[in-house]
Amino acid sequence: NLVQMYIFWELVGISSYLLIGFYYTRPAAIAAAKKAFIVTRFADLGFLIGILLLSYYAGTFDFGLIVGNHASSVGVVSSSFAGLKVVEWAMLLVFMGAAGKSAMFPLHIWLPDAMEGPTPVSALIHAATMVVAGVYLIARMFPVYYFHAPAVLSLIAYTGAFTSLFAAIIACTQTDIKRVLAFSTLSQIGYMMLSLGVSGYGQQDSAGYTASLFHLFTHAMFKSLLFLAAGAVIHAVHENSILRMGGLRKYMPSTHFAFLVGCLAIAGIPFFSGFYSKEEILIAAWEHHKALFFVAWLVAGLTAFYMFRLYFTVFWGRDRYYHHPVNEAPRSMRIPLLVLSFISIVAGYVPFGRYVSAAGHFSETHFYPGIAIASVTIALIGILIAMKMYARPNAFPEKLTKKMGLFYVAACNRFYIDEGYLFITKKIIFNLIAHTVAWVDRHVVDGMVNAIAKITEKIAFRIRKMQDGQVQEYGLIMAASATGLALLLIYLATN
Repeated sequence: NLVQMYIFWELVGISSYLLIGFYYTRPAAIAAAKKAFIVTRFADLGFLIGILLLSYYAGTFDFGLIVGNHASSVGVVSSSFAGLKVVEWAMLLVFMGAAGKSAMFPLHIWLPDAMEGPTPVSALIHAATMVVAGVYLIARMFPVYYFHAPAVLSLIAYTGAFTSLFAAIIACTQTDIKRVLAFSTLSQIGYMMLSLGVSGYGQQDSAGYTASLFHLFTHAMFKSLLFLAAGAVIHAVHENSILRMGGLRKYMPSTHFAFLVGCLAIAGIPFFSGFYSKEEILIAAWEHHKALFFVAWLVAGLTAFYMFRLYFTVFWGRDRYYHHPVNEAPRSMRIPLLVLSFISIVAGYVPFGRYVSAAGHFSETHFYPGIAIASVTIALIGILIAMKMYARPNAFPEKLTKKMGLFYVAACNRFYIDEGYLFITKKIIFNLIAHTVAWVDRHVVDGMVNAIAKITEKIAFRIRKMQDGQVQEYGLIMAASATGLALLLIYLATN
């Protein structure tokens, strides 16, 4: 049920925080761990509120009861706020939690910095499991979105499309091998969300749903392969910057083969797993939203370009001088690469529609030759451009970056989104709100406490003369008090 899912959802977040900060002596790793924890906790607060709203009106936390009955109390809630029904607000907040965990724009800022953790961690948590949890959550709640919150489902599609394009553009400019893969992950998750957003529900209309989860499955294989291959490269050259790499195919043939397989799979080249899942996403987008199809098609070309930019720069390009001998990865690293290479080729042949569909029954596979040709064509164009620019040393990449000017600089700096968040937190929240609260705490709250203490002190100073130790004065006061009390009682009795 939703409560159980939320508990383990948070445990996954804690695991991510601990693993990102594994190298606790590095300030960058500690900062990245804190950023991931804070951003995902903010999103998870929305998820929790969404769960409470949804369960209040549904009367249950059980997935089967919430999702299974489309005419349940969830759908007949008439309460609304700001033009949206309560169920729509609840599902929007659930999507907020999914967007944070899956690093969707604008909650994406934690994932690139999460690459400070060990590379096997990136391969497992930040490529195959944790970051796709948001996609799984939306898929699990899909009937509620489709029948009771279609506006939110459209928002999911647009957010996925924008995230996919936005991350692909940034990936084309990055020089850290793991950060290129991180932005690639963002882009592919955007693909999955887009596919869910344009999906229907019937047997003939739910290709987007099946395609999204199929791509989740294939992406886990080839992205883990790419991360582990990148880890093998980093292990060999002790360097993350691709600008200091080149010609490694001569020294690391097995790693070179594995990385090439991963690049071909993610680029959507036929006979590799990514081709089949990505093809279904493009078909679903074409059937439901032509503009989003164009975005997805453009992203397919950008994906092929930035992945083969990475491949040609690292394994071809100019031979670099390394300060130590560069050797192939040890057997313990090569065997997983070869196993994942095999899976990345054959995973596309799994009849996924037989097992996963929106309505729980067999989903037919669609194939449009025109879309397949368009997809492969733009992927090949991206590969050829990358080969022309990076396979051999030449001055064209530098000239192109100069011509692109400020746009390239902005993309290289992630469009200054991180700086924008820092400005909001440091300049606005800390300087205005936090400083104001601190002033109120010091002068109002502490002032009230100190004022009570001062008043008590002054009263005590005034009355301390009553306790001067003179017994005759105590006796006089007692006699006077007794006389006054007796007179008061006599007066009250006679009147």
